[in-house]
Parts: sequence; C-alpha cells; structure tokens
Amino acid sequence: MSDLKAELIRLLEEIPGVLHKSYPERADEFSTLHFCGKEIGHFHDHQELDLRLGRALIKKFGLKAPSDTRYHPERSKSSHYIMLRFTNMEEVRQVGSLVRLLCEELSPE
Repeated sequence: MSDLKAELIRLLEEIPGVLHKSYPERADEFSTLHFCGKEIGHFHDHQELDLRLGRALIKKFGLKAPSDTRYHPERSKSSHYIMLRFTNMEEVRQVGSLVRLLCEELSPE
C-alpha cells in the first residue's frame, strides 16, 4: 500500500462510523470504505477512490473523474459515484474532506 493511501485511510478512519476493509486474498489493491455499515466507496488501486458522493455534491463541487482513469472510464455523467485521484498530500486532505462531508450528510443524527 502506498504511503498516500495509508495516510488517507488513517484520516478516514478518524471519522466516526467509517471503516476501511481490505481484501488480503486479492492480488490488486482493491478495498472498500464503509460508513455505519454501508459501503460508500472503494479503492481500485493505491491512488484512486471511487466514492458514492451523490450527484448533488458532485455537481456542487464541479467534480470530474480523471480523464485517464483505468476504472469505469465510460461511467455516466449522472452516476452517484465519482472517481477521486490523490497523488499528493493536498489531494489526500481534499478527498478526506469530501468523505467527511458525505458522512455528515449520511449521518443518522
């Protein structure tokens, strides 16, 4: 696992209700991200998180998937999921902030 992915997972697990689940039997770096028992996203590799952010938040922040992503390149623009790439610490913090915002919106309280 890359240092950036490890740091992002560390930040995300600080959010109450967030759980990261790895699959050591898999040869790739696929793992899932859960909030209050429900999957909210998954990592395909060490630098991209496929997050179920919702159309409203995707639109609000003007987010677009990386044009050169290997995962879901033909995804519909109306999808609830957005591929988020992180290649430096600033992007790790940005992705962490988006996940925190999503969890606040999903929080049952």
